[in-house]
This record gives sequence, C-alpha cells and structure tokens, in this order.
Amino acid sequence: MALVVICGQPCSGKSTAAKCLAEALNESECKQTVRIIDETSFHLDRNQSYANMPSEKNLRGVLRSEVDRSVSRDNIIIVDSLNSIKGYRYELWCLARAAGIRYCVLYCDVRESQCRKWNEERREKGEAAYNDVIFEDLVRRFEKPDRRNRWDSPLFELWAHNDGVERSSIAIVDVVSYLTKKADSKSRDVKILQPTIATQNTRFSEANSLYEMDRATQEVINAIVEAQSQSIGGPLASISIGQGLPNIDISRSVGLPELRRLRRTFIKLTGQTSLSGRPPPSDSSSAKRMFVDYLNRELGTIA
Repeated sequence: MALVVICGQPCSGKSTAAKCLAEALNESECKQTVRIIDETSFHLDRNQSYANMPSEKNLRGVLRSEVDRSVSRDNIIIVDSLNSIKGYRYELWCLARAAGIRYCVLYCDVRESQCRKWNEERREKGEAAYNDVIFEDLVRRFEKPDRRNRWDSPLFELWAHNDGVERSSIAIVDVVSYLTKKADSKSRDVKILQPTIATQNTRFSEANSLYEMDRATQEVINAIVEAQSQSIGGPLASISIGQGLPNIDISRSVGLPELRRLRRTFIKLTGQTSLSGRPPPSDSSSAKRMFVDYLNRELGTIA
C-alpha cells in the first residue's frame, strides 16, 4: 500500500521516528501490515557499513533488495536508514512506482551540532554510535531532501530536537493521515504512483537477466567438471566453452565446492554492481564471458 522513506543526518532520531510511526499506524484504522526495514534487521554494524564506499554500496543494495521484495499493496514499508543520497531515494521511489503504491518521505530535520551531541551521548552510554571520522563524513555528504523533487514528495518534516518524537508529533500524525486517507476523485492531495511501461519492462528485464546469469554460470561449471573428469588426473589444457568465448585456463584441479563458491561470489558481485552501475548481462554469451574472465582472474591465469 505504501513506502515511507525516513531520512536525516546520523543520530537525528530516525529510528525513534520509525518506531513511533509504526505504532501510530497500528493504532489507527489501518488494516495493512506495517514493517520497518533497517540495518539492525540484518545485524549490520553501522561503522562497518559506512567504513568505505564498497561497504556503503553493499548496505544500500541489501536494503533496496529487501524493499523490492517487500513492497506490495497489502503492507506499509518504513525504510529506516540515512537515505542521505538523492539518487538512492530516487531508486526507492522507482520501486514504489513499479508497485503502484503510495510514497512519502519523512525528514528528521535536526541541527548538526545536536546530532553530534546525541551521538556522543550514545557512545558514553555504551549504545550503538558512529565513530567521529565516519560521523563527520556522513554529515558532509548528506543531501537534504527537496519537495520539488518527485522522489522527495510529499515531504513531511519532523523537528525532533524542538518538538520531540512522539506518536502525537505533528509530522507523524500528518504521515498517518496521508497513508490512511481514502484515495478518490476528491482527495487530490493523496497520490498513488502508477507503474509505467518502462518500470514494468525493467522488472521483466531484471528477472530475465538473473535467469540467464544463473543458467550460464551453471553451464560453465558443468563444462569444467566434465573436462576435469575426462583428463583423469592428467594435465589440464584450455577448456573451451563455446565459439567466440574465451577459454578457461587452469593449471590445477579445481573441486566442485570451490567452483560453487566462486559462482556464488560472482553472482553476488554482479548483482551489487548493477545497483549503481551497468545492468547484469541479459544474454547467455555475455554472462558466460564475464564469468570466464572472473574465473581466470581468481584462479591466477588470464585467458
């Protein structure tokens, strides 16, 4: 039914706001299931997750994938994270549009000095807190939401330091009203995103790419296993996968468990790359070529 993106500086009261919003929705006439998706759901440490860009991209990828699996017209998903990059908020907005549900952003607007103070207080209490280097880096890179952007609209602002964070906070009451208000011809302020042909085709394309990737990599593994079984312990020559594709050059016997591990890692890395870069290959030949190149690098030889 809806996707709520909570964003704000580190230690600005986002998790408290998410909890209060979920409680307020459960106490309302809302009949949908309310679920919070956050880092703690996956036992992710905040300092490790934001220690460098690859770790941060992986975190966003994990959360985005979970949102993609969870959004539907039968529940309300609250994404409790920094969500500080406008490009990432746009990706979440696209997921909501593809699902044909409501969408809004709840911004915890707190001064940097107050966020810094709250972070220090958490550290003194032994609670989860950011180290100073990561905290300052996240504050510097935060991209404030702008209601003029469709992926930041409608935008509800919560001033946690001035007004506190309660179920009765004005911003939370407004969000609950927006999410539970009946959408009809008279309620022009309630917008339900409509999936487009482009978003529907994208979902089909992603599913097709995953299928081709899974099938192609398994065919490569099968070819290696068969070639090794035919060599009967003798020296291994280049293994041909097909016309126009690079050969696999291995100088030692590689067991099936190791091949399966390499395959899982390759599929995982390809999926993470597609979140912020080029999409995964959608045809078998391209998938095989990428996997063979990966195997040759990992096994210490380059075809």
